[in-house]
Amino acid sequence: MKSSVYFMDLRTKANNNLMDKIEKLLKAADISNCLQERDLTAIKIHFGEYGNTAYIRSNYVRKIVQIVKSHKAIPFLTDANTLYAGTRSDAPTHLQTAVWNGFAFSVMEAPLVIADGLRGKTETAVEINQKNFKSVYIGKEIIEADALVSVAHFKGHELSGFGGTIKNLGMGCASRKGKLAQHSSISPRIVKKKCKACGQCFNHCSQSAISIVDKKAQIDTKKCIGCGECILICPEEAIQVAWNREVPVFLEAMVEYTSGVLKGKEKKSIYINFITDVAPACDCYPHNDAVIVGDIGVVASRDPVAIDQASVDLVNQATGNPHSCLRSGLEPGADKFKAIYPNIDWPLQLDYAEKIGLGSRAYELIKVD
Repeated sequence: MKSSVYFMDLRTKANNNLMDKIEKLLKAADISNCLQERDLTAIKIHFGEYGNTAYIRSNYVRKIVQIVKSHKAIPFLTDANTLYAGTRSDAPTHLQTAVWNGFAFSVMEAPLVIADGLRGKTETAVEINQKNFKSVYIGKEIIEADALVSVAHFKGHELSGFGGTIKNLGMGCASRKGKLAQHSSISPRIVKKKCKACGQCFNHCSQSAISIVDKKAQIDTKKCIGCGECILICPEEAIQVAWNREVPVFLEAMVEYTSGVLKGKEKKSIYINFITDVAPACDCYPHNDAVIVGDIGVVASRDPVAIDQASVDLVNQATGNPHSCLRSGLEPGADKFKAIYPNIDWPLQLDYAEKIGLGSRAYELIKVD
């Protein structure tokens, strides 16, 4: 049976602006069936690394807050701390970054709560009994919430091919321990012919796992936590992942963590993907490259697998931006994510999510005007 995915484009009229359309979209997706009066409702959002501008606009998120409040539920905006060193690696700097990026309480009309506490250690173990994990470690405040609204920025991603609902939940809701468990199979390697010993990876590594030996970078795999930050930091593309083994395991781990986040909330969750400012890489970087396609719209669904499949399809059906990093796959119908990350078999995450019962890749796209 096909799952319903509701879609709104970005065309507007004087009596039907984007805020009106978002309200119609969530009504069509039956958000009212997820929420009850006084439900503590986690709105899982990525606040954006400081310096990045591709994250979802705060005024769109405020509208979602207002819709949740209209159902007499109690919303709070949340995300978990990052594994890597950055402007969101602990609660104080995370909250400061969120405010700088436009998500202050005075703007959002909802409080900000970091899901895994001061240093990323406030977690709850959730038993899932899956292939790679028997239990997963999720930010406690996500687990404690009565209902969940995932608001994801759909874009490319250097380890998963793309990032949407599944990544927003599986990686985004995990505590520091949970993030480390998912990345533990990712151990980058140095292509010594390309390395110029510039030191950028050395200076950026949060774990001091990289050193310069004989004018070449070297990674200590015992110290490496697999966050993958050095892969894009390297200006020479000399740091790469051994794709044949690590990435499939990472994708399965991320999907299993998503199942832990949703356990017990399957009927109390709704998923929203903003297919806007579709950057080639994650919002976790303090910059964002040119978009790979033009703005497409927003989708909403009660199925986390179907919404990501629909989002991939909508991006791939679009014409690629010739002024972006795309060097192939520009024509409508071509796989934009495979063009950017040819060694990542992104359908694996959707296949595995469907296999373990998270949802269906088959969907019906229903337009909401």
